[in-house]
Amino acid sequence: MVKSNATTVQEYLDELPEDRRRVISEVRELILRNLPEGYRESMGWGMITYGIPLEHYPNTYNGEPLGYVALASQKNYYALYLNCVYQDPVQEARLREGFKAAGKKLDMGKSCIRFRTLEDLPLEVLGSIIASNTPDDFIKNYETIRSKT
Repeated sequence: MVKSNATTVQEYLDELPEDRRRVISEVRELILRNLPEGYRESMGWGMITYGIPLEHYPNTYNGEPLGYVALASQKNYYALYLNCVYQDPVQEARLREGFKAAGKKLDMGKSCIRFRTLEDLPLEVLGSIIASNTPDDFIKNYETIRSKT
């Protein structure tokens, strides 16, 4: 699946084959266990997203909730989007070092970590990074970056 038209997380999970559903569900549980209060899980851009609701922060560049983390099952891999890493060189260094220390290969675009199995991920490192930004911290960093562009 490249892009889903599901409108709820449950619909998204239900349309996945069992093996892919298991992987996405386990990473989703990792996210939910570590997600600071104030972010909301929803569907966006054909994937599961975690962001700051517009009622808390409406001043986004695209009129959509400010995206913090997203999770998707792509055609040949899974994708975990960590916008907090994309926006913050310190967080990116932490992520890279965490993969290295765990002996895992990091396959990453700007904010997208591509993986094929759960064993490709240092789950503890990812949980720690996800847990490290409250919505207010993330907004502050977002506004700092936006003011420079």
